[in-house]
Amino acid sequence: MKIINTPAEWLEIEKSINRKEKHQSIGLVPTMGALHKGHLSLVERAIKENDISVVSIFLNPVQFNNQNDLKTYPKTWEEDCALLEKTGVDYLFAPTYDIMYPDDYHYKLSEDSFSKTLCGASRPGHFDGVLTVVMKLFQIFLPEKAYFGEKDFQQYKLLDGMAKAFFLRTEVIPCPIVREENGLAFSSRNKRLSPAGLAKAPCLHKALASGKSVDEIKAQLEADGFMIDYVTEVGNRLYAAASIEDVRLIDNVER
Repeated sequence: MKIINTPAEWLEIEKSINRKEKHQSIGLVPTMGALHKGHLSLVERAIKENDISVVSIFLNPVQFNNQNDLKTYPKTWEEDCALLEKTGVDYLFAPTYDIMYPDDYHYKLSEDSFSKTLCGASRPGHFDGVLTVVMKLFQIFLPEKAYFGEKDFQQYKLLDGMAKAFFLRTEVIPCPIVREENGLAFSSRNKRLSPAGLAKAPCLHKALASGKSVDEIKAQLEADGFMIDYVTEVGNRLYAAASIEDVRLIDNVER
């Protein structure tokens, strides 16, 4: 695995590998680090389905509307590098803020409908930050495929919509949620939970998968000690965001 830090480094690598002449495909997995089995499932698929695999680790500050959430977000660089080495990924892109935002985030992308609902309703500017940083990554690497977990299903739908709206040549690939045996979706934020919180966290998925009404699910989650942001049905999917021990968890299920 080769670690690179700037787009200029990647341009030099592109020249040396003769990507276009050899018709080599690139698979990209954007992450914010604190990697877990969910991330690794995306990486393994990118490696399997492409000639060249790239993972990015960039804790993107502009998608955090809550600065305390940014400060407490788990940072596990050494562990992340060790995990990626084992997968056999080709390149790790690890830029700084100044590299990713030479304009200091004066230019940004936004979507004015779906991004204002669900997570976007309580996290103003969040999806602007997500769309902008992913567009930058797409422009740097020009991947044929990019992989995103379905745990952040709203994010996947917005990124897929962005790719189609701007005629990007990158296919946005949704990948199934990876769960613990107890149903808890793997998440970097799980690392912030105490043992008691980890024991309680699976109740979120259990409630969503119960088949009960939205109101019944909300009542159950409140009884289980969650602070509810939303439980909402959109189309054939039930979305939820709720906090326990001040750690915000999201999940979704098909109905």
